[in-house]
Amino acid sequence: MIKSKRNIFRNLRGRWDLLLLFAIPFGWYILFQYIPMYGIQIAFRRFNPGLGILRSPWVGAIYFEQFFNSFYFWELIRNTLFLSLFQMCIGFPMPIVLALLINEIRFKRFRKALQNVTYIPHFLSLVVVVSMLNLFSDVNYGVFNKIAVFFGGSAMDYMIKAEYFRPLYVFSTVWQMMGFNSVIYIAALAAIDPALYEASTIDGATRLQKIIHISLPCLLPTIIILFILRIGHIMELGFEKAYLMQNPINMETSELISTFIYKNGIQRGQFSFSAAVGIFNNGINFILLVAANFILRRTTKTSLW
Repeated sequence: MIKSKRNIFRNLRGRWDLLLLFAIPFGWYILFQYIPMYGIQIAFRRFNPGLGILRSPWVGAIYFEQFFNSFYFWELIRNTLFLSLFQMCIGFPMPIVLALLINEIRFKRFRKALQNVTYIPHFLSLVVVVSMLNLFSDVNYGVFNKIAVFFGGSAMDYMIKAEYFRPLYVFSTVWQMMGFNSVIYIAALAAIDPALYEASTIDGATRLQKIIHISLPCLLPTIIILFILRIGHIMELGFEKAYLMQNPINMETSELISTFIYKNGIQRGQFSFSAAVGIFNNGINFILLVAANFILRRTTKTSLW
C-alpha cells in the first residue's frame, strides 16, 4: 500500500506540466462554481446586504411557498418547458445531420468551407442575432415579409407576435449553434475505423446504408452522452436572448424562469426570492439528469456514471 502511494506521487511529480495545465480549469470551477454555492442559503433567509448572509434572519421555505402559490408559476413552467422541448427537438438532431453530411463530402476544400460557414455564426453576439431578427421582421423592408408577400401573404412585425416568439428563438438558435455543436460529432466520425467503410463498399453497401449501419451506431455513445447532458439543462435557457426579444405584447410566451429571475433578482433586488426560484429550477434539472442517466444506462449500457 505504501509503495503504491509512493508510485502515485512519483508519477504525479513526473507529470507536473499536465497537473499545471489541469490546475487552471480546476481552479476556475472551484472559484466560480463551488465557492458561490455558499450563498444559496439566502433562499432561506430574508437577505439584507447590510447584515450579510449569516446575520440575515432565517425564514425557512417562505420564498418557495410564495413562488409556488403565485399566479405566474405555471405560466413560467409552461413557457420554459415548451421552449426548451421545442429547441431540443429541432436543435439536437440538426448537428448530427450536419456532421453526417459533412463527413460524406469527398471534396476537402468544399467540406472545410461548409464547416467554416456553419461554424462562424457561433461567434456572433446575441445582440447582433436579435438585431438581425428585428431587421428581417421589419414590415417595410424585412426579408421575412418580402418572402411572405411574394407568396401572397401580408406583411407583419413577427417580433411583436407572441405566437412567433418560439419559432424565431429556436430556429435562430439552431442556425447560430448548429455548426459549433457538430464539431464533436465530426471528431467522433473521424475516429471510426476506415476499414469498416472499405469492407461495406466491397459488400456493395450504398452511402445511406453506410450511414445507417456504420456511422450512426458508432456515433450512438456520443449522442447518448450529449443527450443526457441536454436533458440536465432542459429547464435552463439563457435569459439574454429571450430578454432581448421580449416586448409587452409577446410576454405571454417569452417570459421564462431565467428572465423572471433576472428581473426580480437584479432589477428589483429580490435576492432571496430569486435564489429560491433558481434552486427550484436547478433541482428539476438535477432530477431529470439523474433519471435520464438511470434510464439510458439500463436501456443502452451507456451513461455518464
